[in-house]
Amino acid sequence: MLCLAGGCQRSSAEQQVRDAVAHAAQAARERNAGALDALLSTDLVTPGHDLDRRRLLGLLRLARLRNERITVLMGPVDIEPRGARMLARFSVTLGGGGGLIPRHLGVYRVETAWRREDGDWRCYSASWKRQL
Repeated sequence: MLCLAGGCQRSSAEQQVRDAVAHAAQAARERNAGALDALLSTDLVTPGHDLDRRRLLGLLRLARLRNERITVLMGPVDIEPRGARMLARFSVTLGGGGGLIPRHLGVYRVETAWRREDGDWRCYSASWKRQL
């Protein structure tokens, strides 16, 4: 909730999705699979990729166990309302220091789709394309 001098008001849906994207990036940096899991829909779809929800969370758990560093640098997030859903597009640079993540390092253009579930915004679809 955003509290202003005159009282409190709910933050906009767009801002809530921006916050969720930022929290997802922070969860990846911290290798916190539980925090990322809370932002993902149980039926998350990653079309054409071998990195589904289960594997993504497993990679974060393993990176944490191996104490591997993950860097996540986010570009600006563009939000596009789609009825009751939202699309968030952004660029992200992934880096790291260890043997687990190297094949996933690089710069990506990412598109995520979000919907409300039990009052919270959750990502139900994610696609990415390597830029560099």
